[in-house]
Formats: sequence, C-alpha cells, structure tokens
Amino acid sequence: MNTFLRFFYEFISVFFDGFFGAFKGLFKGIGEMFDFSEYAKIIDSYKGNFSGGEKILVGVAVLFLVIVVLIIVFLIILLIKKIFRSVSNNMSKEELLNEIGNLNDKVQKLMKEKDEIMAMKVSQLGLNPNGEGEEEEAKSDAEEEDPAQQGIRFPRLCAIDEARKNYKIKKYDNNFTLNELIDDFRCFSASQLHLYYDFTILRPFLAGLACGKLIILQGISGTGKTSLAYAWGKFVKMDSCVSSVEPSWRDKSDFLGYFNEFTKKFNETKALTEIYNASFDDDVHTIILDEMNLARVEYYFADLLSMLEMPDRSEWIVDLVPSSWPNDPEKLVNGKIQIPGNLWYIGTINNDDSTFMVTDKVYDRAMPIDINTKVDAFKCREQEAVEINASFLESLFREAEEKYPLSEKGLSQVTDIDNYVIEHFRIAFGNRIMKQLNTFVPVYVACGGKEIEAIDYFVAKKILRKFDQLSVALIRDEINPFISFLNKKFGKDVMKECIAYLETLKKSI
Repeated sequence: MNTFLRFFYEFISVFFDGFFGAFKGLFKGIGEMFDFSEYAKIIDSYKGNFSGGEKILVGVAVLFLVIVVLIIVFLIILLIKKIFRSVSNNMSKEELLNEIGNLNDKVQKLMKEKDEIMAMKVSQLGLNPNGEGEEEEAKSDAEEEDPAQQGIRFPRLCAIDEARKNYKIKKYDNNFTLNELIDDFRCFSASQLHLYYDFTILRPFLAGLACGKLIILQGISGTGKTSLAYAWGKFVKMDSCVSSVEPSWRDKSDFLGYFNEFTKKFNETKALTEIYNASFDDDVHTIILDEMNLARVEYYFADLLSMLEMPDRSEWIVDLVPSSWPNDPEKLVNGKIQIPGNLWYIGTINNDDSTFMVTDKVYDRAMPIDINTKVDAFKCREQEAVEINASFLESLFREAEEKYPLSEKGLSQVTDIDNYVIEHFRIAFGNRIMKQLNTFVPVYVACGGKEIEAIDYFVAKKILRKFDQLSVALIRDEINPFISFLNKKFGKDVMKECIAYLETLKKSI
C-alpha cells in the first residue's frame, strides 16, 4: 500500500506541478513586465554612453513604454467593467422578471380575496351582487340559492344565440383552385388594402393553414406579420379577431375568460366570443394572437395546443365552468364549449428582450412562417373579397394531397437529410412533422410552387430550426460540410432557405 501511495503522489504531482507552474509563470511574467528597478538598472548602465540626440530617443522609448503600460491597464479595467456590467444586467433582468411574476401572482390572489369578501358582505345583507336590493329581500332563501335567479352569466354568448336564432349555414358557390385563391388574395390585398405580399410568403401561409390550426408569423418588426392575418380576414369577409397577448397571461382563463364569483358573470374575452360565433356557420374564422410570446404560449394556450392535434374534432372540448345553469348559451353543454373546426389561430412573434422564447413543443405543433422583408408596391388587377366555406377550403387541401403527393424522390431526399442530421447533429424529427410535411408540400405545389421549394422551406423552418437548441460553438465545424452536402444532393444553391439559415448560423458564431 505504501508503494502505491508513493506512486500516486508522484503521478498526481506531475499534473499539479504543471498546473501551478502555469500560474506561477504567468504571475512571474507580469511581475517582470512591471519591475521598474530593472528598467532603471539598464538606463544607468548605458546613460554614460548616450550622445545628446540618443538621450532624446531614450526619453521617447521610456515614454512609449509608459504609454503601452497605460493602454494595457486601461484595457484590463474596461474588460473588468464590461464583465461586471454584463453580470449586473443579467441579474437585474432576471430579478425584474421574477418580481413581475410575483407581483402578478399577488394581484390575482388579492383580486380573488376581494371578490370573496365582497360576496360574503353582499350575502349577509341579503342582496345579490347586481344591486337589486329591494327585490331580492322579498325572495325566499330557496330562490336566492337557485343559480337561475342570478341572471345570465354569459351575456355576450347569449346575445349571439339571439342574433343567430334563425340562422342557416350558407353554402357559397365556391369553384376556385388553390392557385386561383392565392392569386385572388394577393390582388385583393394590393388593390383594396394596399398591402403587398409575394408568392414566396403566401404559398407557405396557405400551406401552413392546411397543416394545422395554428401558424406562427415571425420576423423583424414592421414587415407586415399582423397585417397579413388581418388581410386574410378581410379577404374571406370574416374579420379576424385580434386577441392581444399580455405579459401577465398564465393560463387558459386569460385567453378564454373566467367566472367572477362576485358578479356571478363570466368574464367573456373576444377570443371566446369568436370561438362561439364560429360554431354557428361554415365560414373561415381567424383569431390573431398578437405578440403571442409576450407570455409563455405553453401556459395560456396549453389546452388548445394539445386538443387541436386530436383527429376526432368531436373531442375538441374545453371546460369553462364546472356546471350548467338554465340560462346558459345554447351551445354550452355542461359548462363545456366545442371548439369549431372552421377556426384558425395565427400568432405573431417578435424576438427581443421583452419576450419569451417559443419552445420546441409549440413549434412542433405549429407551422412557422418567416416574414423578414417588405415587398415593394406593385400594380395588380382589382379584386373583391370572397366568401369561402371552410369545408370547401379543407376539401381543396385534401384534393391537393391526393393530386400532388410527396414524390418518392422527394421522400428519399428528406430521409437523406434526416439521416445526415441525426448522424452529425444528433437531432431527429418524428411522425408529427412527417405528417405535416405530407400536407405542406402538396398544398404548396397546388398553390403554384415547386416540390423542391416546398421541401426546402419546410426543412429550414421545421427541422433546421431545432439547431437553435444546440451550442453553435459545438456545431460550427459541421455547418460548411452540411452546406456542401445540400449542394451535392440537390444541386448548387437549390436549397436556398436551408443554406440561408445555415449561413446566418455561421455569422452568429
């Protein structure tokens, strides 16, 4: 055992001697740099041999050395300040976000406590929260406990019931193709709204609507993300409902509303009203989640995010209240509302310090569309808005899947990309993304695009986007070989969207 201990000591000593020697050498070198006595000795040994002109040069040399030392000290001070400032800013931002979250929680608790206290006071006086004191005093205790006597708790939804009491679903004379539809939309936006969009944006937009009920418009501010969703609502003669996301949103009640125990009424949001209104017809409805990442999407939209993936639309049901009242809206069954299939959700996001990062869970279930450029104004024929049945639009999507399915060559190319990404980046995509691909590509082609363009766009936005989760420093040596692989597999610069993304990734290193 003693032999091993001596061996272990000598073995480990080699590493630690070198480790401490490195620091010792560093500090020794710094000490020698600032050993002014050595400089003085050298000057003393030569000062008797200097001529008049050389003495001036000696002064210049000393001045030069002093300046170099001062610059080094100045740069070190700047570096230290920058490090402390960066650490301080990060700590301040984190503390501020935590403080905002804590304050929001306290406000919600206080509001709930206030409602409970007021409800207790009102009940002690024998009044109802609506202020009908004299009438309520005459009522029996049994009547006061009857929810039906509390009035209508969904006034907006009940108003829709009344307005659509005799409504019959309209069947429009739709006979256009997807290619014609996208051209009509482009010309309508230009001629009626003076909003200009290129086919490179509109084709992915319509193909995204085919992939699922949630698409995300992302990009720099001012490029027309919200206006695109707004223009779509105007084009289909069904104005989009704008639901502006707030930083305090934490669950579905912020998006859909909540029941107020004090007023005995449900706080109906614009989104809930639009959902209920859409359930009466077969028109194309849209809810815009404006700046959707000001709050965490997976918090307030979690229920719908999972539910909209269910193939059976009869299961698209959301709980609003725990029980039913006799005066509840017609389509509210046992406190639950059916989410209609003719409603799409379009979120807009800006990526800056005031927003949350959209998680992979959300991106996997949505179709992201990048809008980073503005299109110059162009002349176009006059085009009026059109009325479209959502069922007809979805039939066009299904027809496109049958007529323009992903080719064997295209599927093979996507498989090759998948294998390459797995081998070199340790990232894979599952059945959900393949299902979306098999819808996105055919609809994109039906809108007048090419299959390879659709594959390029989809791979860049849905698959390569996952690189954002990786450390760029660890994959930087793999980026150029991947670009070479894409050029060799598909042809030089054919995969424009993918290569553009990878080039942007290189610049961030």
